[in-house]
Amino acid sequence: MPEKSKKNKLNGKEFNFWQDHSLTFLEMAFRADRRGRIENPDACGKRKGVCGDTIEFFLSTRDGIIQSIMFDVDGCMNTNACANTLVHLAEGKDIEDAWEITAEDIVSYLETLPSHDTHCAELAVGAFYRALTNYQELKRAPWKKPYQ
Repeated sequence: MPEKSKKNKLNGKEFNFWQDHSLTFLEMAFRADRRGRIENPDACGKRKGVCGDTIEFFLSTRDGIIQSIMFDVDGCMNTNACANTLVHLAEGKDIEDAWEITAEDIVSYLETLPSHDTHCAELAVGAFYRALTNYQELKRAPWKKPYQ
């Protein structure tokens, strides 16, 4: 966890983690209630980023609506913030509408995700898209679900 007094340079000026990040970013970075797995998920998707971070999403749906999302993450605070934001943006959406969520939506929502860490948002969206793809595959061939 970052120290209160730790300062970094960002765009040539001092950056104080606790004061210069948006409250939204801080909430999403430290939120842990969506970390975990759903027992018998309706879909799942995993992706490993170029940085080595990994995210796996687990979806629970009803009538084509995303009811609940949980995730496992092995990565940095920015990756955790992006995964939590993805959950926030996707829960309650129709599967087809969920495809519209982009990395730019995550970056915009967080407000202060460092520009050199936008790959974390891309990682979250990529893993989520894999879960959506898995959902569609299992709808076409439900017999595969026990084997995933």
